[in-house]
Amino acid sequence: MQNLGNTPADGLADEFAAGKILLQLLQQEQQLLINADVDGLAKVTEEKTTAVVRMTELAQRRYRLLASAGFEASESGMQTWLKSAAAASGKSWDALLELARQAKELNRTNGMLIGQHMARSQNALNVLQGAPQGGNMYGPNGQSAAKSTSRKLVVG
Repeated sequence: MQNLGNTPADGLADEFAAGKILLQLLQQEQQLLINADVDGLAKVTEEKTTAVVRMTELAQRRYRLLASAGFEASESGMQTWLKSAAAASGKSWDALLELARQAKELNRTNGMLIGQHMARSQNALNVLQGAPQGGNMYGPNGQSAAKSTSRKLVVG
């Protein structure tokens, strides 16, 4: 790790490197989801958590430096600082924002893949448990063919 310095822009290279690692892990996660590799997903999830923690630490450091310089501790505060400082770090910041956009889109897609896997698993469980498929099923008399799991209580 390089010396992060004392300005909000000094850690951008480290943030970018951590972001690249996260992006690669998200791409790997996507491939594992497509291949339904549950064991591989567990390993990638641990690595992804480590990468997110590192990125959070770096962002919090940048926020502290922004606040100490009198700027809002946020992405918009960083934009304002870059304009006021006439910093040459604008391109690094833009590259980091683009990397974050790509990671966000990959994460959204991966979430959809996870949802599809969960739906398939739920359907398989429903079949195993004898639940009707495809919504409501009707018998020849027009009444719902869904089996009730409730028990009748006879008192007397």
